[in-house]
Amino acid sequence: ADIIAQGASLVKASDCKTCHHETNKIIGPAHTDVAKKYEFTKANVEYLAGKIINGGTGVWGEIPMSAHPDVAQADAEKMARYVLSLDGETEH
Repeated sequence: ADIIAQGASLVKASDCKTCHHETNKIIGPAHTDVAKKYEFTKANVEYLAGKIINGGTGVWGEIPMSAHPDVAQADAEKMARYVLSLDGETEH
């Protein structure tokens, strides 16, 4: 739970809210929609952390997600864990 809270703080302090909202689609998908799409596994935490750091396109449409190369891998994984927890699922 502490890692989830740290991830929530990191997301709130970042520019994520420019394109994402917890429950509503803005430019990118709502974080709860991401949580519903991906099972809460270590592999998906690592995958989404990579998306946070490197950016990407094509999964949710053609608008690219900006890269965040200054975010540390460990912090990106905390952020991903927070997002994946939003549908009530726990990591397995």
